[in-house]
Amino acid sequence: MNKSIQISILLVLSLILIAQMAYMPIPLAILFLLNILGLAFYYYKFNRHQVIHLPKILSKAPKILFALLAMLIIYVNSRTFLGVEAGTAVLSTFLFAKALETQSKRDFIILFNFALFVSASLFLHTQAFWMALLVLCCLISCLVGLYRVQTANFISTQPILQSLKTDSWHILKFIGLALPFFILLFMFFPRLPPLWQIPIPNNQATTGLSDSMSPGDIAELSQSGALAFRIIGDMQQLPKRSDLYWRALVLDQYDGTRWTSGFINKQTKNAQPPSTQQKSFHYQYLANDPAQQWITGLEKSIPLEPRFQLNQDDSITPKRLLQRTQPIQLQWVGTQATEMQAGQFNAQILKNSLRYPKASDPKAQLFAQKMYQQSHAQPEQYIQNVLNWYKQEKFVYTLAPGRLGNNRVDELLFQSRQGFCEHYASSFVLLMRYVGIPARVVTGYQGGELAPDRQSWEVRQLDAHAWAEVYVHGQWQRIDPTAMIAPMRIDNGMQNLMTDDRSIFRDGNYSNLRLQHSSVLRTLRVWSDYASYQWQSKVVGYDAEKQNGWMQKLGLTSSYSYGLVLVLGILALLLLYWGVTKFRASRQLTALERSIIQFNRQLNPALQKAESETFQQWMMRLSEHSAQHHHFEQLNQIFQKMVYLGEENQHDIKTFKALLKECTNELKKNN
Repeated sequence: MNKSIQISILLVLSLILIAQMAYMPIPLAILFLLNILGLAFYYYKFNRHQVIHLPKILSKAPKILFALLAMLIIYVNSRTFLGVEAGTAVLSTFLFAKALETQSKRDFIILFNFALFVSASLFLHTQAFWMALLVLCCLISCLVGLYRVQTANFISTQPILQSLKTDSWHILKFIGLALPFFILLFMFFPRLPPLWQIPIPNNQATTGLSDSMSPGDIAELSQSGALAFRIIGDMQQLPKRSDLYWRALVLDQYDGTRWTSGFINKQTKNAQPPSTQQKSFHYQYLANDPAQQWITGLEKSIPLEPRFQLNQDDSITPKRLLQRTQPIQLQWVGTQATEMQAGQFNAQILKNSLRYPKASDPKAQLFAQKMYQQSHAQPEQYIQNVLNWYKQEKFVYTLAPGRLGNNRVDELLFQSRQGFCEHYASSFVLLMRYVGIPARVVTGYQGGELAPDRQSWEVRQLDAHAWAEVYVHGQWQRIDPTAMIAPMRIDNGMQNLMTDDRSIFRDGNYSNLRLQHSSVLRTLRVWSDYASYQWQSKVVGYDAEKQNGWMQKLGLTSSYSYGLVLVLGILALLLLYWGVTKFRASRQLTALERSIIQFNRQLNPALQKAESETFQQWMMRLSEHSAQHHHFEQLNQIFQKMVYLGEENQHDIKTFKALLKECTNELKKNN
């Protein structure tokens, strides 16, 4: 087997494994890696054979065992062979198994064509920019392999690396020639709505916030600089940073360890559009993870698309769990508090917002009762006193608060006095509930930063946040105890706080996290996410609506005009390619060759040069049709001198052209 084919096979399999690494179970990835290493070892040891004769170690039994073991791993992990992750894993298993039995030219052709299909299926996982690069590399590797399969019988004296370089250059030229046609079809071919959408499996792991919270969860999430979501709209209308609370969901049930959300919170309520006098802001929400199950929008936001619903806790969720790659239209209705919608769920929601474990945290319960009495049983005064107490006691805001025991609130408030936003939000809500004030925890994000294009707002996982809501005077009001303990977190954002304040990292976490959030890595991360957004917006998100807007700018409003532009564009490209080819061919001709071609075109078809004729035979034939035989003899002599003796000069070329002109006139006169 040609070594170029071997390298192409190994490269294709490696790229497919890398692309699927994040979507397959670890045992399956290890099995595929062993497959690649085994093939590499075999190719190295048995390279002298042109046709593969597999040794006993790679006979039929191990191939079948590989396939069965891989299928077993897939089924144990997914409980099915259908769906995106299981289906693409099954296709990859067949591809890797096929690589173990490739022996003939037909096997290689099947293998590379099958690899093209498997690499295209990788877009079912994600259509991100990095996946597009991997698929493009797979495409090039497969085409190089197919090209080498067809040319393997020809003897090549080039070294293997030079041969691969030459083959890759040929393939890139072919792709470059086809690229303008792809762009033309992409821009002007009518965009159809998706025929099907990818559902989110029940066990689909998503990045970011979860539907429950225990102390330490958000602190761990805030150590990641990954992009959470992007807001697209008029950034001039964006609220000030201290009001940028991006709401995800409400947690109102506490068992002493973990906060969860009651099912009543997910019941639908009618979205109330704002009045004409009320301030509002239209914006688009684009999640970085298309499998995220809830929409994180500004507080007091409502969905503008029927595919999404507003819940009783003011969270926004899709009606169907589908992967979403397009921005979602939302409307922020302002910062003014709105009355809780009257309905059958109100009493139960308030009841859930008063429950707490009676046997836990006795010191905190006693402390709350005393402070409530000192506040003369006035909820507003009590809330302000609790916030002042947080500030006076100098609590520490840190990513590494340490472990808490069974009585978590007691230990936080009266012993460790250090925690992250979820610790303080949780303790504040319980201090409210201890005295009969309904309260609940809200999780989401706070802050963010302006994108490099200044046309969108980026919110990252490190902006994850938790705060409290208290029910006072018939309204839910946001209370953020973190603003009292670490006001810089709210005013300047988490990213700037990590950059300016070392104490937030604490002890051994400092060096690692400080490096992770350094200015250089921050800049690279921002621009990488911005490039991914442009890919998502301009390429993946190029739908029928954007195509119609682009066409209207060109004055095209009907499907007939689309087709006309498409046909004319293809013809224009073909004409351009033909013109460039002819121009390059003419540039490669010498002045002597161009003058002969021009002379031949001016003759009658019967007198034009035949392909089998030499120049001397042609001149002798033409001289028979003219009385000036010496002109043709002189032409032949000059031709022989310049072509075969290499004695070419401007005087001979000028003489040659003059003789051709006289011969042309003579032949036209006699014929």
